[in-house]
Order: sequence, then C-alpha cells, then structure tokens
Amino acid sequence: MKLKYLWAVAGLLTAAALAGCGGGSGASGGTVVGVDYPRSDTDFWNAYIKYVPEYGSQLSLELKTTNSQNDVANLTANVQTMISQGVKGVVMAPQDTAAITPTLQQLADKKIPVVSVDTRPDQGNVYMVVRADNRAYGEKACHFLGTKLGGKGKVVMLQGDLASINGRDRTEAFNDCMKSDYPDITVFGEATNWDANTAAQKLQTRLTANPDIKGIYMQSSFALAGTLQLLRQRGLLVPAADPKHVFIVSNDGIPEELDKIRSGEIDATVSQPADLFAKYALQYVKDAIAGKKPKAGKTDHDSTIVAVRDGLMEDQLAAPLVTADGGSFGPVDSVTVDDRSLWGNNKS
Repeated sequence: MKLKYLWAVAGLLTAAALAGCGGGSGASGGTVVGVDYPRSDTDFWNAYIKYVPEYGSQLSLELKTTNSQNDVANLTANVQTMISQGVKGVVMAPQDTAAITPTLQQLADKKIPVVSVDTRPDQGNVYMVVRADNRAYGEKACHFLGTKLGGKGKVVMLQGDLASINGRDRTEAFNDCMKSDYPDITVFGEATNWDANTAAQKLQTRLTANPDIKGIYMQSSFALAGTLQLLRQRGLLVPAADPKHVFIVSNDGIPEELDKIRSGEIDATVSQPADLFAKYALQYVKDAIAGKKPKAGKTDHDSTIVAVRDGLMEDQLAAPLVTADGGSFGPVDSVTVDDRSLWGNNKS
C-alpha cells in the first residue's frame, strides 16, 4: 500500500512528465498508436516493455509510449497526452479495471479504438482484450497444490489486487477449485495489492501462526524473492523429497521462475505470455484502425476468442502450467521447464 500511495502522490505532481516518459518508438512514419505500460517494477512487465517496440516495428506502427506506474490517475493523464499527439488507437493494461471506465468512454467518443492487455475493464467496451484465461491460472495452481499435498493440509494464497479482474479471477477460481476438489485443504487468502513487501509481511505472519503450511500460491512473481527469503530463514527451503518442503506455484513464467524450478526452489509456475501480449495487442489495434471486425472462435495462434459480454471480445492466449518433469496434476497437464516454446527461455 505504501508503494501505491507514493506513486499516487507522484502522479498528481508529475502526470505530465510521466505522460511523455516513453517517447516514440516503432516504425517512424507508420500509423501512430499510443501504448501505456502499466508498470515497470516487475520482470514480467519489463519483458512486455521490451517486446512492444519489436512488434511495433514489425507491424509498421509508430508508437507513443507512456508508463502509468500502477496509477489510474497517471493513465488518465497519459491518455490525454496521447490524444493530443493524434494517436489512431490505444493499447493499455489498466490495473484498476473499475476506475478506467470514464477514460474508455472518452476514447470511444473520439472514435479511438482501444485494446486492453492482461486485464479486462469491468464496464465499457474495447475492441479486444488480449489476456490468458485467468480463472484457469487459479485452477491450475489449485490442482498442482491439491495433488502435491494429497488433498490435505494448509496453503497460503498471496492474492493480487482485488480491484483488478486478474486478482479476482485467480482468487475465485483457486478457492472454488479447492472447495470442490480438495475440501480437506485449508486456504489462507492474503490480499497483497501486487506489492512485494505486503506479501512478505503477510506470509511471515501466516507462517508464524501456522508453521505446518505446506503450499504457497503466488498470483504473480512479484512475491518470489520475499517468499524464498522467508522459507530460507525458517529452514524450509529444502528439496521436494524432504518432509519440510513447502510446495510453491507461481504465475508469470519469467526466466527467474524457470531457473528456480530447475534448482528446486519452487515447483511450478503458469507461463503468462509477455511476448504474445505485445504481439497480438498491437496486431488487434492495427486491425481496429483498419476497420476489421473481430469474430469469436479459434484463432491461428493456438487461442480462442470468446465473447465475455455483449460487445466485448477476449482473445484468451495459451498459458501452460510449467513443472520440472512435465507431469499431470488432476486434469491439468504441464510442460517441462526447458520447453523452448516458453518465452521465459528466450532471454535474448
């Protein structure tokens, strides 16, 4: 909460400066598109930021980029700057999916199409939402931990921001799956607001009160370093064959998570495709500007476009469970950590 507060204060003082922080990138002289990066304090979003100009150049788009730093006031100010720069479309990833509605309406009034990446607005329409099925994230984590714990024991879920559709989807799906398939597992849900310090503090308190916890579900890799440090301090960062081992499943698929799976420090992650988020968000905004109409159904890139409500389409990209051995966990199959299709294995 402290980090978010500081960003909010900074946003009120320096929104104009933040609006122009990214400058231009992509193909000079191409169709002008605005891209707002939601934050740059995680490896996942830094990877996305790296991929955007690469795909922008491939698609002959001239990009006007900004960074809203996890603050909807900054995002609103950034959009105003984009409009003044004459953008023909906007790609954004609003972290507060309720508060973005007025900004979406303003863009709609100006006939500027929007593609939303990773998150889906609670209200209002965009041309396309590009994300993975976040309920499946929670379900995959549930089946992994439920299987590893033999259907019994205690787990901690380090939730994201429940103001975000992602945090809600992952939380609700994990809880629903545990109740229906593993009713003898107790779940302690800890709201963290995607903040690493908050996650570490709450996990420490929970481990002190419940030293017999055997599983941790991190809804994002933001909590990785703090979680491993706590387990190491308590003598719990031990191989999976050791009875003291705490099974950990994360979400993101960043290179560090894959390395930690290889070393045995964590057990699994769900690979959220940072590269494909960038690629298809820019492709869809280009399609929108060209007047193409999206259709529900299977795509040519191993995903499915679904109508999540009237007037709102979502391309649900593939996001596999990743483990050391590529085993199956209940109804969920996993891929091996060395699978070359995983973006986290392409570190160039």
